[in-house]
Amino acid sequence: MDRRVLFATLILLAGGATGVGVALFAFVGVDDATTETTIVWESGPAPGDDGSGAAVATVDGEPLLFRPAAEDGSRVVRATAVGTDETPWSVPVSGPDAERGGGDAGDTNGSDGDGPVGVSGLTAGTLAGDPVVALTTAPGELVVLDAADGTERFAVDLGGPSGVRPAIGNLTGDGSREVAAVTTDGGVRVVDAAGDSVAEASLAGEISRRPLIVEPDAEADERGGLAVLTTAGAPATVHMLDASGGTRWTTEPTVNPLSWNAADSRDGPVLALGGANGNIETLETSDGSDRYEVGLQDLPVAIGDADPGRVYVGGSGSVWAVDLLDGEVVWKQQYGASTRINEPRMGDVDGDGELAPVVVNRDGEALAMTQQGEVTARGGPAEVVAYGGPLFADVTGDGGDEVIVVADDGTAIAVDT
Repeated sequence: MDRRVLFATLILLAGGATGVGVALFAFVGVDDATTETTIVWESGPAPGDDGSGAAVATVDGEPLLFRPAAEDGSRVVRATAVGTDETPWSVPVSGPDAERGGGDAGDTNGSDGDGPVGVSGLTAGTLAGDPVVALTTAPGELVVLDAADGTERFAVDLGGPSGVRPAIGNLTGDGSREVAAVTTDGGVRVVDAAGDSVAEASLAGEISRRPLIVEPDAEADERGGLAVLTTAGAPATVHMLDASGGTRWTTEPTVNPLSWNAADSRDGPVLALGGANGNIETLETSDGSDRYEVGLQDLPVAIGDADPGRVYVGGSGSVWAVDLLDGEVVWKQQYGASTRINEPRMGDVDGDGELAPVVVNRDGEALAMTQQGEVTARGGPAEVVAYGGPLFADVTGDGGDEVIVVADDGTAIAVDT
């Protein structure tokens, strides 16, 4: 069958409360000639994680997969050499409850109080030029490990319960990177590459979503900041903090945000929020004002990665590319019937040096697309459940990324597209 491209006008009714606008979009149908995928590697499971907490980083030119796991009744972070059965290191997570167990908090992959300490999903990045892996524990500690050998770089007491994924980025604009962590009771802590405190704050409400570092752009005269989402307000409050922890602005979004991300547009950076009602809302990072709200479907949507000018969104059986400037739905791709699609991410799966969107649905099926929404590959492991978005690593050595799907038992499957 020839590729089906249907152009339609999407009428989004504008309500006084919703502010939903009008957009023209291309519906891009899945081509029957789409390239099938091949499974090229499968790891062993990582008991104790639902698959959403994994991360990938390149260490000394080689990709490593990092997963939180449970070993002998204790929580560990395990590094696996992608494409092999090798485990370069596996280290226990430090903390006051690391042996006897802690609580489950926020987006933790943790215990019910009787198992190993609950931990957040992992964040991979660099500090002072070194690759690191960061996490928080449910009892309230920020732990940063050296990605090369698992050595603890530092551990910081956050002063409250956590288990929320931290962020790594250049908050101050001085060229160095910091780590931002939050506690579920409203605490905020930013530390530098040595673990020394850079900023602290205490906010009203609870926190269950990861903080977002918006990096400053001196050339565009754009200020950076740390965005934190709390349950205060109706339905929530977004706080933008400066590099010292002071509040620049707060606002209450219209949508009840289940996911969010920071993104650049042609008219400055924005925060993109995915609502429980299926709407996407964007806020100006400069002052918190509402740029637009657009309805995509009547089910929750997951905000994913962005490239300059647009953000990719997953929902029930559909993927959207949304223009960040005006909310226009650039294209919509449907697959997997009504199967939930996890947050879209961007990778170079064909080795041409260009990043393009890839999604994984809850059934573990991967869909690779061009930036125009045309499908280049579809397929994946059978009979798995996946709760996280795709990860990327060059498993075959061909110069392009393979898509790594992490199942709910922590098993990683590399899919060649």
